[in-house]
Amino acid sequence: MTWPELAQDLGLLGDIRLEWIGNTISGPQDVQATVTGDVDIGGAFNGAILRLAAAGAPVTAVLGYYGSDRGSYAGYYVPEDSPIRSPRDFVDKKVGVNTLGAHHEDTLSIYLERGGLTPEEIRSVQLVVVPPVSAEQALRSGQLDVAVLSDFKREKAVARGGIRPVFTDVELLGAFTGGCYVMRDDFVATNPDTTRTLVEGSARALRWAQTRPRDEVVDRFVSLIRRRGRNENAETIRFWRSTGVAGVGGLIAEREFTIWLDHLIADGRVEPGQIAPQQLYTNEFNPFRR
Repeated sequence: MTWPELAQDLGLLGDIRLEWIGNTISGPQDVQATVTGDVDIGGAFNGAILRLAAAGAPVTAVLGYYGSDRGSYAGYYVPEDSPIRSPRDFVDKKVGVNTLGAHHEDTLSIYLERGGLTPEEIRSVQLVVVPPVSAEQALRSGQLDVAVLSDFKREKAVARGGIRPVFTDVELLGAFTGGCYVMRDDFVATNPDTTRTLVEGSARALRWAQTRPRDEVVDRFVSLIRRRGRNENAETIRFWRSTGVAGVGGLIAEREFTIWLDHLIADGRVEPGQIAPQQLYTNEFNPFRR
C-alpha cells in the first residue's frame, strides 16, 4: 500500500488520477525509474537517495514514507541455536538482504562498526540478495547464517518459532523515518501545483494512518487492495502494525539523512563536503510543516 493510493481513496488528490504501471524490486531501482521518467514519484531508503544524489541524480525527497518504530522494524534473525550473538560473530557469515546499497546493508554496517570490527572484518561479511518472501526459508534451510526480516514476513516467521533476533534497527538507531518519496526536480519545477496536491494529499493520508485505530486502517487497506484488482492476497496486510514514520505526516528531519551520510563518509564512499543534507529534501509541500 502506498500513501498516494490511500490519498486517492480518501479523496485527497483533487483531480489527480494515479496510474500504476508495475512494481520494482527495490528502492534504488524505484528512484532510478523516477530519474529516467518512467514514473513521476518513487520511494527509497534515505541512504540510497543520498548515494544517487551524490552521483548527480536530479531528484529531491518530498515526503517520508516508511521507517522503524516498536511496531514496524527490520530484525536480523538467526536460528535459536545459532552461535551468532554479537557483532564479532558476523565475521565470515552470510547475511540475506533484499538489495545491496540500501537500508539493511547500511544498518548492518553501522552495527558492526559500533561493535568494534575493522573495515576488513566488515568486508568479510557476505551479503546475499534474496527476495524478502524467500529469506525465512533460506535461513531455516541453512543457506544463510542471518536473514533480515521485516513487516509481515517477520511476523509470520516469528509466529512459526525457532528463530531469534540478534538485533533490530530500531534498537540500534531509535525510531526513525527510513525512506522518502522522491520526485524529479524538473517535474517539480514544471508542475508545482500538481506536486503540491500530490504531496499534501499523501501527507494527509499518512497522518490519517498515524492517528486512526489500527484495525480501521487495516480494514481500509484490505478494502482498497481488493478493489484495485491486481490479483493480490489482501490477508498479509492484516499483519500491519504501524506506519513506522517518525515525522508528523511524513515531515522529513535532517537527522534521517545525516546518520547515513556520516556513515558513508567514514566508509569512504562519499567525500566530505560532497553533498549537504539540506540539498536532499524539502518539506515545502507538506501541510504539517507549520
